[in-house]
Amino acid sequence: MPRSVALAAATLLLMPIGGVTAAEAATPGAGTVSSTSPTATWTGGPFAVPNATATSGTLTCNAAAPCDDYALTVDVPAGYDAGNDLKIKVSWPNSAADFDVYLYASSGAEVGQAASTADPETLVVPPVAGQYTVRIVPFAPLGGSYSATAELAVKPAAPAPGPVGAASFTNYPAPGTLPRAHDAGEPSIGVNWKTGRVMYQAYTDTYRVSFDDTKSPATAVWEDKSAHLPECTANASLDPILFTDHDTGRTFESQLAGKTSLMCYTDDDGATWTPSQGGGINSGVDHQTVGGGRWSPNGVGGTPLYPNAVYYCSQDIADALCATSRDGGLTFGPAVPMYTLLDCGGLHGHVKVSPKDGTVYVPNKGCGGNQAVAVSEDNGLTWQVRKVPPSLPADSDPSVGIGSDGTVYFGYQNADGHAHVAVSHDKGRTWESDQDVGAALGVKNVVFPAVVAGDPNRAAFAFLGTTTGGNYQDATNFTGEWHLYVTVTYDGGRTWSLTDATPNDAVQKGSICTGGTTCGTDRNLLDFMDVQIDKQGRVLVGYADGCTGACATGGAQNFDALATIARQSGGKSLFAASDPVTKAKVKKK
Repeated sequence: MPRSVALAAATLLLMPIGGVTAAEAATPGAGTVSSTSPTATWTGGPFAVPNATATSGTLTCNAAAPCDDYALTVDVPAGYDAGNDLKIKVSWPNSAADFDVYLYASSGAEVGQAASTADPETLVVPPVAGQYTVRIVPFAPLGGSYSATAELAVKPAAPAPGPVGAASFTNYPAPGTLPRAHDAGEPSIGVNWKTGRVMYQAYTDTYRVSFDDTKSPATAVWEDKSAHLPECTANASLDPILFTDHDTGRTFESQLAGKTSLMCYTDDDGATWTPSQGGGINSGVDHQTVGGGRWSPNGVGGTPLYPNAVYYCSQDIADALCATSRDGGLTFGPAVPMYTLLDCGGLHGHVKVSPKDGTVYVPNKGCGGNQAVAVSEDNGLTWQVRKVPPSLPADSDPSVGIGSDGTVYFGYQNADGHAHVAVSHDKGRTWESDQDVGAALGVKNVVFPAVVAGDPNRAAFAFLGTTTGGNYQDATNFTGEWHLYVTVTYDGGRTWSLTDATPNDAVQKGSICTGGTTCGTDRNLLDFMDVQIDKQGRVLVGYADGCTGACATGGAQNFDALATIARQSGGKSLFAASDPVTKAKVKKK
């Protein structure tokens, strides 16, 4: 169970008026930020007693579970939030400790929270005039104190939004006759470039999808090709994941089983399956990811049994580890730490491998005040954490896509909820072109970033987004409507073109909870989705549709999770070689 995910669902127990104090006071206990005095600072502690009550679903503050409250006044004119942010940052000297921050309006409604394992924790919200309570929670204080800052800051200048609608998509929902087609949260997909078939994994079900492009629009046939006993043991799961090596056509499906997984692979798109060791010795207990690609020349390579490397990475609460297979996923070497809790929070995104030189990337949403990538240039033997400024830690795992020349595209949900992409040409050492790619259509909150790249200057970033701002995890008050968005670049990330891939059919109405098992019914979509490309460079997004039936035609949210693929049906693909050929026009004399 990821600690940071469980905390995200925490809610406030308001103290009764005139009753017992639910939280201690910070030093000083109150302050004001305004356009003329934009910064307020305070401290708290030391704390000897931890408060982990949020992991049960409700944050409680009392003598046995201490909190620290700071009364913050925001004194700004109307409309000030259009060009400014309110940033609340909490830091502490011992990086092994952990504090969280929650912000509440005078009504008691939660405005926002930063409750991960990041150090510092940073919360970014719109600065609207009013009285607020900043609540600091010593989740694991280790006898330490904290320092906090509330600051009004001008929003960074953003490039002009790019054109919209450069790519178009057709959606293909799974037929309801498939087993658990409506239980397809956090799906992953893979594309076999040899056969053109798409593999879709959700929970223990593996679906094979075959597209027929001789028809217009193309049609899709969904088939159940799940691995079963006795040929494969992967029929139970704590977390599912799938990866297809498009070079070889081999697909791996992994079901988490503690410090290993029940894994199988298929070389014939699910007709038959072969059991695997499942992961490296001493792998992590949670949130596994499987990926692969060419070997780096800088480390020990493979064997004649299989041409590419296969990686199994997972988090183990205090650190995260990755194991390498040199025989096509049949067996794995020992798990090697990618980072520790001193570097990053345990939870991470999905492993990707550079098609140029075999460099391995694992993205992370919280590494010492920024988001980052863990990078290995020697086939998983050693790792370095490379931060992505000016990103700030957030709730959803980031994602990377790597172009054929090694260009890295880092797509992420920023601390303010917006969709951002940054680009690196030196394996994550430096970054450029960071920008809000949802602004063109007014997207204010996103979840489930997923990135893929093709040619050096072409990439796609998919996410669920809503034009409604505010706390999207507030099940009582958030009323936004979520759609699937895909933004594409054809110039190396300098400009992006955004498309609403579900313009007439919401994917979800109301809140989406990314807070783990303490969530309610609004966690129907679980934790992530996936994006891949086929041999022609078409973008395919595997997602779960949470609003179906009467909900899709104007009715109430039904909290479904229907297996669905959005497939690119128009516009340039991510491979220029597949662009439509246009005949040159000859001017008549």
